[in-house]
Order: sequence, then structure tokens, then C-alpha cells
Amino acid sequence: MRFSLSLPREAPSIPVVRRVAGDALRGLGVTEDCVGDILVAISEACTNAVQHARGSDEYLVTMRVDETDCVLDVMDRGRGPRAAPPVPVDRGLLSESGRGLRIMRALMDELDIAPSSDRGTVVHLRKRLSWRDEALVRRLDRKLMHSAG
Repeated sequence: MRFSLSLPREAPSIPVVRRVAGDALRGLGVTEDCVGDILVAISEACTNAVQHARGSDEYLVTMRVDETDCVLDVMDRGRGPRAAPPVPVDRGLLSESGRGLRIMRALMDELDIAPSSDRGTVVHLRKRLSWRDEALVRRLDRKLMHSAG
């Protein structure tokens, strides 16, 4: 399955992404823990696009799901994060910003941020999926194995 969403660079677009991605993953049979990790990570990536991108009023989210992985790309017209300081800045326990990249790294199997002069910034996320027993993917695999043998 693959889809893409072009969204206004406004905070109300983030719950839309969460809803569409979450419904798709749950409908395919991804476990709830795995869905939760993906939704938190995609929320962080979208929040960064909404808050930090400049030069466009839109951003793009693409999602691809196969038998093993969920791959997400969040693309905007921003320049990407500034070089990280050698020692992480301690923003304090109650700070509400500055933790997005760490959260995404902790929840996903892969995080890559690619600034590009012609496209803006692409945040690439990948997560290995875990499936519920009754998942659509598992039922399709069983039917294919049965018909092949």
C-alpha cells in the first residue's frame, strides 16, 4: 500500500496525518504498539515541518507499507536542522520543544534527514512492522501458499 498527502503547513493538519496513517495501519493488521510508535514519530516529523519550514505553505507526507516495513517521508521546503551542537542542549525537564529528533530515533528503526537545495528537507522514517495474528497480510500469505501447493 502506498499513499501521499499534500497538506497545508498548519497545526490542524497533523491530526489528519495521524488519523489517515493510523486507520490504514490498523486496517492492515499492524499491532497497536507498532502503530503507536509510528504515529508519535510521524507527528514529530510533521510538527517540525509545520513549525520550521519556510518558503511554502504546504508539506507532503508519503507512506509505503509492505510485508515487513512502513516507510514514511515528510517533505517540506525548509533547510533542515542546523548542525547539532557537540553536547546536547539541556532544555530542562519541563521543556516542550527540542526532543523531536530523539523521540523519532528512539521509536523508529531508521531516521534520515536529507536537506536538498531544490526540494527542501526530507525526513525519512522506517519501522519494521509487527502484525496481529488476524492481519490481512497474513491471510493473503496463507491463501497464496495454499494455492501454490
